[in-house]
Amino acid sequence: MILSFYIARRFLRMVTRVFLIFFGILLLIDMLDQMRRFSDDVGISGAFGLSLLHVPASIYTILPLIVILAAIALFLGLARSSELVVMRAAGRAGLRILVAPTITAFLLGMVIVAVMNPIVAATSNRYEVVVARLAQETSQTLSVSGEGLWLRQGSAHGQTVIHADRANANGTSLSGVTVMDFDSEGQLLGRIGAETAQLGAGEWRLTGVKRWDLSEATPEASARILDTLALPSDMTRETIREGFRAPSDIAIWKLPDYIRGLEDAGFQAREHRVWFQSELSLPVFLAAMVLIAAGFTMRHARLGRTGNKVLLALLVGFGVFFLRSFAQILGENGQIPVLLAAWIPSIAAVFASLGLLLHLEDG
Repeated sequence: MILSFYIARRFLRMVTRVFLIFFGILLLIDMLDQMRRFSDDVGISGAFGLSLLHVPASIYTILPLIVILAAIALFLGLARSSELVVMRAAGRAGLRILVAPTITAFLLGMVIVAVMNPIVAATSNRYEVVVARLAQETSQTLSVSGEGLWLRQGSAHGQTVIHADRANANGTSLSGVTVMDFDSEGQLLGRIGAETAQLGAGEWRLTGVKRWDLSEATPEASARILDTLALPSDMTRETIREGFRAPSDIAIWKLPDYIRGLEDAGFQAREHRVWFQSELSLPVFLAAMVLIAAGFTMRHARLGRTGNKVLLALLVGFGVFFLRSFAQILGENGQIPVLLAAWIPSIAAVFASLGLLLHLEDG
Protein backbone atom coordinates (compact mmCIF):
# COMPACT_ATOMS: atom_id res chain seq x y z
CA MET A 1 0.00 0.00 0.00
CA ILE A 2 2.85 2.41 0.86
CA LEU A 3 4.49 1.66 -2.49
CA SER A 4 1.20 2.30 -4.32
CA PHE A 5 0.78 5.66 -2.62
CA TYR A 6 4.37 6.52 -3.50
CA ILE A 7 3.81 5.79 -7.20
CA ALA A 8 0.49 7.65 -7.18
CA ARG A 9 2.08 10.74 -5.61
CA ARG A 10 4.89 10.73 -8.15
CA PHE A 11 2.37 10.41 -10.98
CA LEU A 12 0.26 13.30 -9.67
CA ARG A 13 3.35 15.49 -9.30
CA MET A 14 4.36 14.68 -12.87
CA VAL A 15 0.86 15.46 -14.19
CA THR A 16 0.96 18.78 -12.34
CA ARG A 17 4.34 19.70 -13.81
CA VAL A 18 3.35 18.85 -17.38
CA PHE A 19 0.03 20.64 -16.93
CA LEU A 20 1.70 23.82 -15.69
CA ILE A 21 4.26 23.74 -18.52
CA PHE A 22 1.55 23.47 -21.19
CA PHE A 23 -0.64 26.01 -19.42
CA GLY A 24 2.21 28.53 -19.34
CA ILE A 25 3.06 28.01 -23.02
CA LEU A 26 -0.57 28.28 -24.15
CA LEU A 27 -1.11 31.32 -21.93
CA LEU A 28 1.84 33.14 -23.47
CA ILE A 29 0.76 32.31 -27.03
CA ASP A 30 -2.84 33.31 -26.35
CA MET A 31 -1.78 36.60 -24.74
CA LEU A 32 0.12 37.54 -27.88
CA ASP A 33 -2.92 36.64 -29.99
CA GLN A 34 -5.28 38.69 -27.80
CA MET A 35 -2.96 41.71 -27.92
CA ARG A 36 -2.82 41.45 -31.70
CA ARG A 37 -6.58 41.03 -32.01
CA PHE A 38 -7.61 43.81 -29.60
CA SER A 39 -4.55 46.03 -29.74
CA ASP A 40 -6.63 49.22 -29.47
CA ASP A 41 -8.86 48.05 -26.62
CA VAL A 42 -6.73 46.01 -24.20
CA GLY A 43 -3.27 46.24 -22.72
CA ILE A 44 -1.07 43.56 -21.23
CA SER A 45 -3.27 43.12 -18.16
CA GLY A 46 -6.42 42.96 -20.29
CA ALA A 47 -4.86 40.42 -22.64
CA PHE A 48 -3.75 38.38 -19.62
CA GLY A 49 -7.32 38.38 -18.29
CA LEU A 50 -8.74 37.31 -21.65
CA SER A 51 -6.15 34.53 -21.91
CA LEU A 52 -7.01 33.25 -18.44
CA LEU A 53 -10.60 32.89 -19.67
CA HIS A 54 -9.68 31.34 -23.03
CA VAL A 55 -6.80 28.97 -22.23
CA PRO A 56 -8.73 26.56 -19.91
CA ALA A 57 -10.82 25.36 -22.87
CA SER A 58 -7.66 24.67 -24.89
CA ILE A 59 -5.87 22.90 -22.05
CA TYR A 60 -8.99 20.83 -21.33
CA THR A 61 -8.96 19.50 -24.89
CA ILE A 62 -5.41 18.16 -24.66
CA LEU A 63 -5.65 16.67 -21.15
CA PRO A 64 -5.27 13.07 -22.45
CA LEU A 65 -2.00 14.05 -24.13
CA ILE A 66 -0.82 15.69 -20.90
CA VAL A 67 -1.58 12.48 -19.00
CA ILE A 68 0.33 10.26 -21.43
CA LEU A 69 3.35 12.59 -21.32
CA ALA A 70 3.26 12.53 -17.52
CA ALA A 71 2.99 8.73 -17.52
CA ILE A 72 5.93 8.39 -19.91
CA ALA A 73 8.00 10.69 -17.69
CA LEU A 74 6.98 8.68 -14.61
CA PHE A 75 8.00 5.29 -16.01
CA LEU A 76 11.23 6.63 -17.48
CA GLY A 77 12.10 8.11 -14.09
CA LEU A 78 11.37 4.84 -12.30
CA ALA A 79 13.44 2.93 -14.86
CA ARG A 80 16.47 5.22 -14.73
CA SER A 81 16.58 5.15 -10.95
CA SER A 82 16.30 1.32 -11.05
CA GLU A 83 13.18 1.51 -8.88
CA LEU A 84 11.32 -0.72 -11.33
CA VAL A 85 14.04 -3.38 -10.91
CA VAL A 86 13.80 -3.15 -7.13
CA MET A 87 10.00 -3.44 -7.24
CA ARG A 88 10.17 -6.52 -9.45
CA ALA A 89 12.90 -8.05 -7.27
CA ALA A 90 10.65 -7.55 -4.25
CA GLY A 91 8.01 -9.68 -5.95
CA ARG A 92 5.82 -6.90 -7.33
CA ALA A 93 4.56 -7.87 -10.80
CA GLY A 94 4.49 -5.28 -13.58
CA LEU A 95 0.70 -5.19 -13.73
CA ARG A 96 0.50 -4.63 -9.97
CA ILE A 97 2.86 -1.68 -10.32
CA LEU A 98 0.45 -0.19 -12.87
CA VAL A 99 -2.58 -0.39 -10.59
CA ALA A 100 -1.69 2.77 -8.66
CA PRO A 101 -1.10 5.16 -11.59
CA THR A 102 -4.03 3.72 -13.55
CA ILE A 103 -6.49 4.16 -10.69
CA THR A 104 -5.03 7.60 -10.02
CA ALA A 105 -5.61 8.60 -13.66
CA PHE A 106 -9.18 7.27 -13.48
CA LEU A 107 -9.95 9.19 -10.28
CA LEU A 108 -8.26 12.28 -11.71
CA GLY A 109 -10.53 11.99 -14.74
CA MET A 110 -13.60 11.89 -12.49
CA VAL A 111 -12.45 15.04 -10.68
CA ILE A 112 -11.74 16.74 -14.00
CA VAL A 113 -15.20 15.95 -15.36
CA ALA A 114 -16.98 16.90 -12.13
CA VAL A 115 -15.03 20.06 -11.28
CA MET A 116 -12.91 21.29 -14.17
CA ASN A 117 -15.62 20.82 -16.80
CA PRO A 118 -18.03 23.36 -15.21
CA ILE A 119 -15.12 25.77 -14.66
CA VAL A 120 -14.09 25.54 -18.31
CA ALA A 121 -17.70 26.04 -19.43
CA ALA A 122 -18.02 29.15 -17.22
CA THR A 123 -14.74 30.68 -18.41
CA SER A 124 -15.60 29.97 -22.06
CA ASN A 125 -18.98 31.67 -21.71
CA ARG A 126 -17.42 34.64 -19.95
CA TYR A 127 -14.76 34.90 -22.67
CA GLU A 128 -17.42 34.98 -25.40
CA VAL A 129 -19.32 37.73 -23.58
CA VAL A 130 -16.20 39.87 -23.11
CA VAL A 131 -15.04 39.36 -26.71
CA ALA A 132 -18.50 40.19 -28.04
CA ARG A 133 -18.49 43.41 -26.00
CA LEU A 134 -15.04 44.36 -27.27
CA ALA A 135 -16.03 43.58 -30.85
CA GLN A 136 -19.42 45.29 -30.33
CA GLU A 137 -21.32 42.21 -31.44
CA THR A 138 -24.32 40.36 -30.08
CA SER A 139 -23.05 37.29 -28.28
CA GLN A 140 -26.11 35.08 -28.70
CA THR A 141 -29.37 35.21 -30.63
CA LEU A 142 -30.91 31.92 -29.57
CA SER A 143 -31.78 30.16 -26.34
CA VAL A 144 -33.43 26.82 -25.67
CA SER A 145 -35.12 25.88 -22.42
CA GLY A 146 -37.86 23.62 -21.15
CA GLU A 147 -40.38 26.31 -22.13
CA GLY A 148 -39.37 26.19 -25.80
CA LEU A 149 -37.24 28.21 -28.19
CA TRP A 150 -36.30 31.89 -27.80
CA LEU A 151 -34.91 34.04 -30.63
CA ARG A 152 -33.75 37.64 -30.53
CA GLN A 153 -33.24 39.91 -33.53
CA GLY A 154 -32.93 43.59 -34.29
CA SER A 155 -35.96 45.60 -35.43
CA ALA A 156 -36.73 49.10 -36.67
CA HIS A 157 -37.72 50.09 -33.11
CA GLY A 158 -35.11 48.20 -31.11
CA GLN A 159 -35.30 44.45 -30.45
CA THR A 160 -37.78 41.71 -31.33
CA VAL A 161 -38.02 38.57 -29.18
CA ILE A 162 -39.63 35.46 -30.67
CA HIS A 163 -40.80 32.55 -28.55
CA ALA A 164 -41.97 29.21 -29.98
CA ASP A 165 -43.24 26.07 -28.32
CA ARG A 166 -41.69 23.84 -30.98
CA ALA A 167 -39.47 24.09 -34.05
CA ASN A 168 -38.19 21.90 -36.84
CA ALA A 169 -34.64 20.54 -36.87
CA ASN A 170 -33.03 23.70 -38.25
CA GLY A 171 -35.23 26.28 -36.50
CA THR A 172 -36.78 27.72 -39.67
CA SER A 173 -40.32 26.50 -39.00
CA LEU A 174 -41.93 27.39 -35.66
CA SER A 175 -45.26 26.58 -34.03
CA GLY A 176 -47.01 28.16 -31.07
CA VAL A 177 -45.32 31.49 -31.76
CA THR A 178 -45.30 34.63 -29.63
CA VAL A 179 -43.53 37.78 -30.84
CA MET A 180 -42.73 40.72 -28.53
CA ASP A 181 -41.53 44.03 -29.93
CA PHE A 182 -39.35 46.25 -27.68
CA ASP A 183 -38.06 49.76 -28.24
CA SER A 184 -34.45 50.82 -27.74
CA GLU A 185 -35.11 51.50 -24.04
CA GLY A 186 -36.57 48.06 -23.39
CA GLN A 187 -40.23 49.10 -23.29
CA LEU A 188 -42.72 46.60 -24.71
CA LEU A 189 -44.48 48.12 -27.73
CA GLY A 190 -46.56 45.27 -29.09
CA ARG A 191 -47.28 41.57 -28.99
CA ILE A 192 -48.11 39.09 -31.73
CA GLY A 193 -49.49 35.59 -31.37
CA ALA A 194 -49.34 33.20 -34.32
CA GLU A 195 -49.97 29.53 -34.97
CA THR A 196 -46.90 29.05 -37.15
CA ALA A 197 -43.92 31.00 -38.46
CA GLN A 198 -41.82 30.11 -41.50
CA LEU A 199 -38.45 31.72 -42.17
CA GLY A 200 -38.13 33.01 -45.73
CA ALA A 201 -35.90 35.44 -47.57
CA GLY A 202 -35.56 38.40 -45.20
CA GLU A 203 -38.75 37.73 -43.23
CA TRP A 204 -40.74 35.47 -40.97
CA ARG A 205 -44.06 34.50 -42.58
CA LEU A 206 -46.62 34.23 -39.75
CA THR A 207 -49.98 32.47 -40.13
CA GLY A 208 -53.02 32.52 -37.85
CA VAL A 209 -52.03 35.90 -36.44
CA LYS A 210 -53.45 38.04 -33.67
CA ARG A 211 -51.71 41.39 -33.06
CA TRP A 212 -51.94 43.65 -30.02
CA ASP A 213 -50.77 47.28 -29.95
CA LEU A 214 -49.78 47.88 -26.33
CA SER A 215 -49.64 51.64 -26.83
CA GLU A 216 -53.45 51.64 -27.00
CA ALA A 217 -55.53 52.15 -23.87
CA THR A 218 -57.36 48.84 -24.42
CA PRO A 219 -55.06 46.55 -26.42
CA GLU A 220 -57.59 43.70 -26.55
CA ALA A 221 -60.31 45.86 -28.02
CA SER A 222 -57.99 47.17 -30.73
CA ALA A 223 -56.37 43.80 -31.46
CA ARG A 224 -56.32 42.71 -35.10
CA ILE A 225 -56.73 39.19 -36.43
CA LEU A 226 -54.87 38.43 -39.68
CA ASP A 227 -54.46 35.34 -41.81
CA THR A 228 -50.79 36.07 -42.53
CA LEU A 229 -48.20 38.63 -41.54
CA ALA A 230 -44.65 39.28 -42.77
CA LEU A 231 -42.19 40.09 -39.99
CA PRO A 232 -38.87 41.50 -41.35
CA SER A 233 -35.81 39.56 -40.21
CA ASP A 234 -32.11 39.33 -41.04
CA MET A 235 -31.90 35.77 -39.69
CA THR A 236 -30.91 32.82 -41.84
CA ARG A 237 -30.77 29.08 -41.27
CA GLU A 238 -27.02 29.37 -40.66
CA THR A 239 -27.29 32.14 -38.05
CA ILE A 240 -29.94 30.17 -36.17
CA ARG A 241 -27.74 27.08 -36.05
CA GLU A 242 -24.75 29.15 -34.98
CA GLY A 243 -26.82 30.53 -32.12
CA PHE A 244 -26.92 27.16 -30.37
CA ARG A 245 -24.52 26.84 -27.49
CA ALA A 246 -21.65 24.47 -28.12
CA PRO A 247 -21.72 21.38 -25.86
CA SER A 248 -18.37 22.39 -24.36
CA ASP A 249 -19.89 25.71 -23.22
CA ILE A 250 -22.42 23.92 -20.98
CA ALA A 251 -21.46 22.46 -17.60
CA ILE A 252 -21.88 18.71 -17.56
CA TRP A 253 -24.35 18.94 -14.67
CA LYS A 254 -26.64 21.16 -16.78
CA LEU A 255 -26.19 19.30 -20.06
CA PRO A 256 -28.97 16.68 -19.59
CA ASP A 257 -31.56 19.43 -19.01
CA TYR A 258 -30.26 21.35 -22.03
CA ILE A 259 -30.53 18.20 -24.17
CA ARG A 260 -34.10 17.64 -23.02
CA GLY A 261 -34.92 21.26 -23.82
CA LEU A 262 -33.50 20.90 -27.33
CA GLU A 263 -35.44 17.72 -28.02
CA ASP A 264 -38.66 19.07 -26.50
CA ALA A 265 -38.33 22.08 -28.82
CA GLY A 266 -37.98 19.74 -31.80
CA PHE A 267 -34.22 20.03 -32.40
CA GLN A 268 -31.64 17.29 -32.83
CA ALA A 269 -29.36 16.98 -29.80
CA ARG A 270 -27.05 14.25 -31.11
CA GLU A 271 -23.94 16.44 -30.90
CA HIS A 272 -24.67 17.26 -27.27
CA ARG A 273 -25.41 13.61 -26.44
CA VAL A 274 -22.11 12.48 -27.95
CA TRP A 275 -20.23 15.16 -26.00
CA PHE A 276 -21.99 14.19 -22.76
CA GLN A 277 -21.15 10.49 -23.14
CA SER A 278 -17.58 11.33 -24.19
CA GLU A 279 -17.13 13.35 -21.02
CA LEU A 280 -18.42 10.43 -18.96
CA SER A 281 -15.89 8.14 -20.67
CA LEU A 282 -12.96 10.53 -20.09
CA PRO A 283 -11.74 8.80 -16.86
CA VAL A 284 -11.50 5.49 -18.75
CA PHE A 285 -9.63 7.21 -21.59
CA LEU A 286 -7.10 8.78 -19.20
CA ALA A 287 -6.51 5.36 -17.64
CA ALA A 288 -5.92 4.00 -21.16
CA MET A 289 -3.29 6.70 -21.74
CA VAL A 290 -1.36 5.47 -18.69
CA LEU A 291 -1.51 1.86 -19.87
CA ILE A 292 -0.33 2.84 -23.36
CA ALA A 293 2.63 4.72 -21.90
CA ALA A 294 3.48 1.74 -19.68
CA GLY A 295 3.36 -0.70 -22.58
CA PHE A 296 6.26 1.05 -24.30
CA THR A 297 8.32 2.66 -21.53
CA MET A 298 8.06 0.44 -18.43
CA ARG A 299 11.42 -1.22 -19.10
CA HIS A 300 14.85 -0.93 -17.54
CA ALA A 301 16.88 1.90 -19.05
CA ARG A 302 19.82 -0.43 -19.72
CA LEU A 303 17.79 -2.30 -22.34
CA GLY A 304 18.30 0.68 -24.63
CA ARG A 305 16.19 2.11 -27.47
CA THR A 306 14.46 4.39 -24.97
CA GLY A 307 13.99 7.15 -27.53
CA ASN A 308 12.27 4.81 -29.98
CA LYS A 309 9.94 3.51 -27.28
CA VAL A 310 9.00 7.01 -26.18
CA LEU A 311 8.31 7.96 -29.78
CA LEU A 312 6.15 4.87 -30.29
CA ALA A 313 4.20 5.60 -27.10
CA LEU A 314 3.56 9.18 -28.24
CA LEU A 315 2.53 8.06 -31.73
CA VAL A 316 0.11 5.48 -30.38
CA GLY A 317 -1.26 8.00 -27.86
CA PHE A 318 -1.80 10.61 -30.57
CA GLY A 319 -3.36 7.95 -32.80
CA VAL A 320 -5.85 6.87 -30.13
CA PHE A 321 -6.62 10.53 -29.37
CA PHE A 322 -7.31 11.11 -33.07
CA LEU A 323 -9.50 8.00 -33.32
CA ARG A 324 -11.53 9.17 -30.33
CA SER A 325 -12.10 12.56 -31.95
CA PHE A 326 -12.93 10.88 -35.27
CA ALA A 327 -15.45 8.57 -33.58
CA GLN A 328 -17.10 11.58 -31.96
CA ILE A 329 -17.49 13.23 -35.37
CA LEU A 330 -19.06 10.05 -36.77
CA GLY A 331 -21.42 9.95 -33.81
CA GLU A 332 -22.41 13.59 -34.24
CA ASN A 333 -23.17 12.95 -37.92
CA GLY A 334 -25.28 9.91 -37.09
CA GLN A 335 -22.94 7.43 -38.79
CA ILE A 336 -22.56 5.33 -35.64
CA PRO A 337 -24.61 5.13 -32.41
CA VAL A 338 -23.90 7.67 -29.67
CA LEU A 339 -22.72 5.17 -27.04
CA LEU A 340 -20.49 3.44 -29.58
CA ALA A 341 -18.89 6.75 -30.62
CA ALA A 342 -18.24 7.83 -27.04
CA TRP A 343 -17.18 4.66 -25.26
CA ILE A 344 -15.66 2.21 -27.74
CA PRO A 345 -12.39 4.17 -28.38
CA SER A 346 -11.68 4.38 -24.64
CA ILE A 347 -12.57 0.75 -23.91
CA ALA A 348 -10.70 -0.52 -26.98
CA ALA A 349 -7.60 1.44 -25.95
CA VAL A 350 -7.70 -0.09 -22.46
CA PHE A 351 -7.99 -3.67 -23.73
CA ALA A 352 -5.40 -3.21 -26.49
CA SER A 353 -2.85 -1.76 -24.06
CA LEU A 354 -3.60 -4.50 -21.52
CA GLY A 355 -3.03 -7.10 -24.23
CA LEU A 356 0.33 -5.53 -25.07
CA LEU A 357 1.34 -5.48 -21.40
CA LEU A 358 0.34 -9.11 -20.86
CA HIS A 359 2.31 -10.12 -23.93
CA LEU A 360 5.42 -8.26 -22.74
CA GLU A 361 5.14 -9.39 -19.13
CA ASP A 362 4.22 -13.02 -19.60
CA GLY A 363 5.29 -13.60 -23.21
